[in-house]
Amino acid sequence: MSTFLKLPPRIKVLEALSAVVAGRVKVIDDKLCKVTSSDGSRVYTVYVDLSKGEVYSDDNGTRYRNYIGYPIIAFLMVKGVLPIDNELGKALADIPWRKLNEMYKKYETVLNIIYEKLEKEHNIPRSKAEHYMNIVLKELSKLKLRKLENPPLPS
Repeated sequence: MSTFLKLPPRIKVLEALSAVVAGRVKVIDDKLCKVTSSDGSRVYTVYVDLSKGEVYSDDNGTRYRNYIGYPIIAFLMVKGVLPIDNELGKALADIPWRKLNEMYKKYETVLNIIYEKLEKEHNIPRSKAEHYMNIVLKELSKLKLRKLENPPLPS
């Protein structure tokens, strides 16, 4: 049995983009990849079978909160299913996501810190990041992804 995954908190789109641009997504084959966390302490296993609308990731958002976690989004970006904004991604590549999320415990607070950094350090307006997140979330909503409890992973 599988559960339809909800859309993630908006910030997860930016977290996924930074993982892609920073080279933290290692593709194993067309359905499997490994995504390393921003601090390097965790490596997530991601399985995506778009022909069946089935996904798996061992990140907390996907496993415990039933939303599409950033490792899944990152893999979909690498696969060309979701768009990549390289300018925005480069500006986000060195963000310590895990540290910020644990320090502030509120995605909205972290998102405001990210917006400030983008504007001050990279001259990227908040509106550009918001527009990008909207596009990605709209595309994600069309996919109607179901979470697999036991994906066919290689042993």
